[in-house]
Amino acid sequence: MADPQQVLAQRVHAAIVASFGPGFDDADPLIRPSSFADFQANVALPLGKRLGRPPREVAAELAGRLEVSDVCEPPEVSGPGFINFRLRDDWIADQASRMLDDPRLGLAPVARTQTVVVEYSSPNIAKEMHVGHLRTTIVGDAIARVLEFAGHGVIRDNHVGDWGTQFGMLIEYLLDVGQDSPDAAVLRTDPNAFYQAARRKFDSDPGFADRARKRVVDLQGGDPDTLRLWQDIVDLSMDYLHRIYARLGVTLTDADIRGESFYNDMLADTVASLEAKGLAVYSDGALCVFPPGFTGREGRPLPLIVRKSDGGYNYATTDLATVRYRVDVLHCDRAIYVVGSDQTLHFQMVFAVAREAGWIPPGARFEHAQIGLVSAPDGGRLRTRSGDNVQLADLLEEAVERARAILVEVDAPSRFEPAELEAIAEAVGIGAVKYADLSTARESAYVFDWDRMISFRGNTGPYLQYATTRIRSIFRRAGAMPIIGADPGPSTGPSTGADPGIRGSRVAVTAAPERALALQLLGFGAVVTGVGETAEPHRLCAYLFDVASLFTTFYEECPVLKAEPESLRTRRLALCALTLRVLTEGLGLLGVPVPEQM
Repeated sequence: MADPQQVLAQRVHAAIVASFGPGFDDADPLIRPSSFADFQANVALPLGKRLGRPPREVAAELAGRLEVSDVCEPPEVSGPGFINFRLRDDWIADQASRMLDDPRLGLAPVARTQTVVVEYSSPNIAKEMHVGHLRTTIVGDAIARVLEFAGHGVIRDNHVGDWGTQFGMLIEYLLDVGQDSPDAAVLRTDPNAFYQAARRKFDSDPGFADRARKRVVDLQGGDPDTLRLWQDIVDLSMDYLHRIYARLGVTLTDADIRGESFYNDMLADTVASLEAKGLAVYSDGALCVFPPGFTGREGRPLPLIVRKSDGGYNYATTDLATVRYRVDVLHCDRAIYVVGSDQTLHFQMVFAVAREAGWIPPGARFEHAQIGLVSAPDGGRLRTRSGDNVQLADLLEEAVERARAILVEVDAPSRFEPAELEAIAEAVGIGAVKYADLSTARESAYVFDWDRMISFRGNTGPYLQYATTRIRSIFRRAGAMPIIGADPGPSTGPSTGADPGIRGSRVAVTAAPERALALQLLGFGAVVTGVGETAEPHRLCAYLFDVASLFTTFYEECPVLKAEPESLRTRRLALCALTLRVLTEGLGLLGVPVPEQM
């Protein structure tokens, strides 16, 4: 099957070259959805300026040369020079029918497979994950899933904070309480409590503080006993991360962890290379690089410190070593850093220095996928019902509790066994949290609103989950069920197609709601491609919400099970099957769980 926007773009481009010669091969047809037709070509406006001719005259000439009779009705010129296209109903039906049997749902193969590093989540070891980590984890996981589904080679990278001065304090405290003590076991369940206890002792006991500082030196120097204790803390903390990741259903594994410690042995060489290239200079005792174009107060150049005055290294040094590793060892074509927007300037400077040093090849893309802040409805920090700052584990538990309460309100316990009800509450609660995050433009701050998030109306996770269960109920009543293979777990492969009773059936376009839904479904591949290119999952959310909304209209206005004749019933079931596949596959790419029933 073919993406209609791409088909029209190819046809318009051919008409441009035929009309004005190969010198216009670079012209973008500028095909856009239109409220006056299905699509609109706006290329005549820039072409008119380039040719010195009225745009409407250019549009008329192009319309006369367009060979699109197999795809759409005769194109019409409107306004100052727009070319409007209305697709033929039979073409839409034919493409949707082909899409139903396409394992990739119309997603075209990538022109060139890339190796893409997606850095996301990146919590600090021995500290509990908080709400701020939620967005980086969820958005990064969706970006990785989409790029993988598109056909790229994705390397997930969990750049955890597992190195630094705080580990001297944590190691000494672990020794004080005993490695096998209940206090040490707290690292598995409440890392913050362990960290705060160590911090209190550090602040109140000068002897302990001195030992902690000495331990940092031993750690950085590679002392075997200290490294063993450090590894114990990391391992204990990983138990906590495993539980959070499992509940969120993200695809990160231990194999994806390359923490700050991983790059420790590369830091000295990275700094030496900057010195050898003449890029690093001393400023106030620290070794710095001053990348062009970055200035602070009064226009003074901003430094990127790569070695502190005390001889220690910092985040910038580690991030520069990371760039080198990703290019030289992983051979990445693209690296996406899914990190908070407060780090924007830092990454701009790191990437600038890396390019100046020649560490990022001209064709490689290193980009910061900025993540906005999360706030409570009153604009302040998000807090639990008891008034405490929200930790991620508490937030997820509350989401499931709220989902369970809503299911009880609609009398779900009378329809499901207790274990089934718990599974549905888990899927709805976790799905609601994830979708609320993903449906917001990632760089934007957003308000964490429980009532809107758990709602079964509007652009929410529960609304889309319910849309899939509604379609499944149609097939249960029809005595058939399409095979839907999307799984929001680690596997992100394409779904397998439809039930043998549906496969091979043609989609009908006999009414306006059918047409609108089928046309929207044809855009799935283009949307997924766009999300991979821009690293913006909210665009997929918006698309899926439109699909679900159009299905609701179709379901209300076009009988399915009672459709006559039988051939129309089968064709409408085929459209339902395609809708279910698109919704399920799309939610799977977002990592949103899809329950069988609700």
